[in-house]
Formats: sequence, structure tokens, C-alpha cells
Amino acid sequence: MNTIPSADRLIVALDVPTADAARAQVNTLGDAVRFYKIGMELLMAPGFFELLEWLKVQDRKVFVDLKFFDIPETVARAVRNLAERGADFCTIHGNQSIMEAAAKAKSGTLKVLAVTALTSLDRGDLNDLGFACDVADLVLSRARRALAAGCDGVVSSGLEVERLRREAPRELICVTPGIRPVENRVEADQKRIMTPAAAIAAGADYLVVGRPIRDAADPRAIALAIQAEIAAAVQARAGNTL
Repeated sequence: MNTIPSADRLIVALDVPTADAARAQVNTLGDAVRFYKIGMELLMAPGFFELLEWLKVQDRKVFVDLKFFDIPETVARAVRNLAERGADFCTIHGNQSIMEAAAKAKSGTLKVLAVTALTSLDRGDLNDLGFACDVADLVLSRARRALAAGCDGVVSSGLEVERLRREAPRELICVTPGIRPVENRVEADQKRIMTPAAAIAAGADYLVVGRPIRDAADPRAIALAIQAEIAAAVQARAGNTL
């Protein structure tokens, strides 16, 4: 099991329209959350990189989730620039030449994660995209190729993590989105979802949670409850490996 502080395993998605709204959410959550994801919605608003820098000044880790997909040289330049800004994680699409270019361009604390299959996709979506294989087979294939290309990890649904952990090396970081507490599991655009405890038990390293925290009446209380669930699941998983 990767040695990761339990409190760092929860990544809160700042899925809000402005940088000011993101700062307000971070201030509300306080010391309950140490890792944040910023993505495309905030990129389209003023102050994206100022927000990244502010998060780093606040001693928070930052996951820049832009899923880079372009010619390899362009992706490499984007990764190189992002590394200089102090980001901790970034995402790229899992095409071989893109993964290799991004891995060569990373530096500092930046870790490159390859997207295997978006959690918004189901079997019908993958058929439409021309992927005739099973979703788990696709995730495992891309995970193996990501590691061989020099990437640090993958983004994978919790439903595929258990098999990935059985068949791929443990050093591969697994970041799992589509995490929902039991009372809030149905989301129209997240088709392959899992509870925090189940995802950790399956082998996930980090869990990305957005709306269940953002839209809660008491976001800090929900974040703390998820942190407690993660800590208990990590302890139980460690016990099961002894």
C-alpha cells in the first residue's frame, strides 16, 4: 500500500464558477481538507492560476484536472509549465505518445495521471466510441501502458480498481472519482460510482468528491465524516494485508 497520510486521500473538487467561490469553499472546509481539484469550469473564469498559487500558499495540495489531449509536444509543454506552478497532480488522456511526452516533461512535485475511462461512460457509450472490450479490460490495459510510459498513476472508477490492484503494480497511484456517500449515490452523469469505504477497500489511493460536499447544508461536517470513513477503511485494508 502506498504510504499516504490519511487526511490527504480526500480530494475535494472545486466545481464552482469563480475563483472567489472556490476560495470561500476552501475557507469553509478549513483544516478538514488538504487536497483540492481545480478543473475546466474554473479555467474558463478569471484567476485560475492565481487560485492555484493561493492554494499552495495555504499549504494545500492541488490536482489540476484538465485532461490534456493534443499532439505530444503541445501536451509536454503544458505539463512543463504546470510543473513550474507547483501543481501536485495533473491529468492527461491515455494515448501512448501523449503519456510518454507528459512523463518526460514532468518535474518537481508534479505527478502525471492518465485517464483510463471516464466515470460518466457506460457500456453503451464505450460501444459508440468503438471500444468493443470490457470496461475493466480497457482500464487495465491503459494502466499498464501508463506505467510503462513513465506516468505516476491513473484515474479509474472504483469499480475497476480492485482488478487493477490485483494485476497492476502497487506503485501505480489510483485516483478514483465518482465517489458518493451512501445517502447520495444516484447521479445522472456519474454512471460508475462507489462509496468512500468501498473504494478504499478496493485499492484506491485518493478519492475525488465534489457535489456531496459542495451542496451539503454543512460541507465541513460531510468532509469530516468522509475523512473518518476513509481513515477507518485504510486501517481495515492495512489489517487485511497483514
